[in-house]
Formats: sequence, C-alpha cells, structure tokens
Amino acid sequence: MSYKSVLVTQRGGPEVLQIVENELRPPKEGEVRIRTLAAAVSLPDVEARYGRSPFPPKTPFSPGYAVVGTVDAVGAGVTQTRTGDCVAALTVYGGYSEVVYWPEKKLIPVPGVLDPAQVVPLILNYIVAYQIVHRSAKVKAGNKVLIIGASGGIGTALLQLGRVVGLKMYGVASAGKHPILKEYGATPIDYHTQDFAQVICHMEPDGLDAVFDGMGGDYLRRGFPLLKRGGVWASYANPRSFSGLLRLLGRVLWLNLLPDGKAVKLYGTGANYLNWKPFLDDWAALFELLGEGKINPVITAKFPILEAAKANALLESGEVTGNVVLLAGE
Repeated sequence: MSYKSVLVTQRGGPEVLQIVENELRPPKEGEVRIRTLAAAVSLPDVEARYGRSPFPPKTPFSPGYAVVGTVDAVGAGVTQTRTGDCVAALTVYGGYSEVVYWPEKKLIPVPGVLDPAQVVPLILNYIVAYQIVHRSAKVKAGNKVLIIGASGGIGTALLQLGRVVGLKMYGVASAGKHPILKEYGATPIDYHTQDFAQVICHMEPDGLDAVFDGMGGDYLRRGFPLLKRGGVWASYANPRSFSGLLRLLGRVLWLNLLPDGKAVKLYGTGANYLNWKPFLDDWAALFELLGEGKINPVITAKFPILEAAKANALLESGEVTGNVVLLAGE
C-alpha cells in the first residue's frame, strides 16, 4: 500500500511542488500514523520553499506546518492514543501529505465534534496569536493595540481574539481588505496611502499598549516610539535570513536596554516549543472558543491536499484574507 505527499524539489515558486508516492509503513515505537483530514497552507511554507529563512530546510522536503487527522495505527509503547482518535500536530514540515507519522508525546488532542477545516488554522495561526496576546503582551480589556499585517491568517486571528478580550484595535492592511478589519471592530490603516505612525500619533497621542508585528522590516524602527511606557512590541515576523536575524537581535537588545519601560518580544513557535504544556493549555482554550462560536477562522479557499501548488499560488497572489486550507478527499 502507498500514500501520496507533496515535495519541494528545488528552490522556487509553486511550480516546484511535486507529488510523490510513498510506501505505507507501520508506525515506529512511540509513534502514531495519522490520516490527514486537513492541513494548513501558511506563509512559513512559502518562505521555506524559497529558502527565505534563517535556517531553511534542505531540499527535497515536504512543507506543511500543521495538520489535523485521524489516528489509524499506533506503534509499540503508545499508551494514551487509540485508533480513531482525532488529533492535530504542529509538524513544521511534512504536513502536505495524505499520511503523517508523529510522536505520541507531541500529539494535540482534538474534540471530535469540531470541523477539521476550522481546527487546522488554530494549530499554527491561532496559537501564535493567542500566545502573543496572552503570554507575550499580556493585554487586557480596554488596551489599545496596533496589528501590522491584520488581514492574514495570524492577523485575522488577532482581530478575533482581540475582540474577545475587548481590545481597542488598529490594523494595517491594504484598502481592499479593510472590510474584515471593520467587521471585528478594528480601525483600518491603508499602508499604501497612509503613514501608520502619523495616524496613530493623531488617534492615540498617549501611545499604544502593544503592537503585534507580522511584517518586520522597517516597521519596528518607525513604530516603536508609538508605545507608551510599559508597552510591548510583540513581533512574529520572519527575519528571512541568518544575517537578518542577527541584525534584528541586535536592534532588539538595544531597544530593550533603553530606560523607557518599553519592551520588544520576539515570538517563534520553535523557541517556545520546548515547554509543551502551555501549548496544550492554549490549544484547549482555543478549541473551547471555537466550540462556543467566539472565534471562527476566516478561510478564503479550500483545496485537495494534492493541489497544494494551486493553494500556494493563491496565497502568494496577495489576494487571500485569512487562511487557505488543504483537505482530504476534496
């Protein structure tokens, strides 16, 4: 028996994604075999394909940062998981596949009543947003925040979670995506025609409590002065190269040494991944919010898993608001 997955065969655009066939094997000790029901298509997948990362994977590799599926076999030593269980995995790589093998100790239990297409954005995009809001910035109701990159997968997650908390939100996005910002109560700022710093200085002369930065680049230099004393700049943007990471770390070190009470906090799932319990706690909270209808991931498009190249092309087009999802059997 066999299964299919999608590989990046060389650096380049979506056209380098190729379908390959793999032999189905039993899971190893401590491992489970997951039949994929849904996989996320995310910006890190695209950046990894082009090699735009401080630590890019070697080719060939299968992209896919997060999956949701059903356990169909368990290896020796697996004690807490049964066949038929609905689970998720923060895979980082390997999610564009009909079958995923994953260690039991890193599985995420998923309530079976939830829709896998809605769950899979929670595994990456929403966990980043949730932990930035509640663990990095630690904002509370009434706080004033700016979301840079507010229309993407993490941006829309921040909008929804910010509304749940009761934040006063501003969001940077292109004009065509302003309706989604307004839907969640954020004041939109068009980065094509407006200077976000001038807008915030005018609207919030006393400063912001937090900035959530998904774009990086020059935004930190231009926007850091917008924070009030005690404010937090929480960045989840990809530095895109090792030299870019070093420059960013140097700038962050300098800013955090300034005696102004402000702080820059860099967020990355890998840096936090070693402490697994907070992740499980936060996913459980997100599943509860989803089940209660308090969050509802924005999904622009759904594609079959083996049409990952089309999904990637759409994501790169800049026309996506929210998430793109791959599904089994579509």
